[in-house]
Amino acid sequence: MKIGYARVSTEDQNIDLQVDALTAANCEKVYTDKASGAKTDRPALAEMLNFARAGDTVVVYKLDRLGRSLAHLIEVVTGLGARGVGFQSITEGIDTSTPAGRLVFNIFGSIAEFERDLIRERTTAGLAAARARGRKGGRPVTMTPDKIHKARTLAAGNIPVVEICATLGISRATYYREVGSSK
Repeated sequence: MKIGYARVSTEDQNIDLQVDALTAANCEKVYTDKASGAKTDRPALAEMLNFARAGDTVVVYKLDRLGRSLAHLIEVVTGLGARGVGFQSITEGIDTSTPAGRLVFNIFGSIAEFERDLIRERTTAGLAAARARGRKGGRPVTMTPDKIHKARTLAAGNIPVVEICATLGISRATYYREVGSSK
């Protein structure tokens, strides 16, 4: 039996393309999840893995729909293989029931990991270059020393916190975090 698995990351995304491709690949049963690939709790994936029996084949539209990471993907596919369950990826043309399919699966997985590592390296290098130029990442600072001084001055004049926040364009949480509980 061919069993399909489809996943989209957010509610806004449409799963129809994947389901149509799985149906066209003769999947008799299709499980779907709407969850980030990084989430460990994907109910339909767990249900599909429990349902699959020896002789079945799990089919996905694309490799990244199944695993959170290369390690997770290899763990899932290896676990399926140990139970006598095959694996196919439509887009990449991978079929682990053949030696060539297993080779291609491992190569694609390695390339995907390499690509993620390159992205991570470029991001780290970009952040380091920005820091070297004096730029700091993160959210912009809302409470400058001038604003803190002004907030304390207003508070000393018995101005209500709500008015101080409105005047400075800050939230009450920011006021209390930066200025403290002084009125």
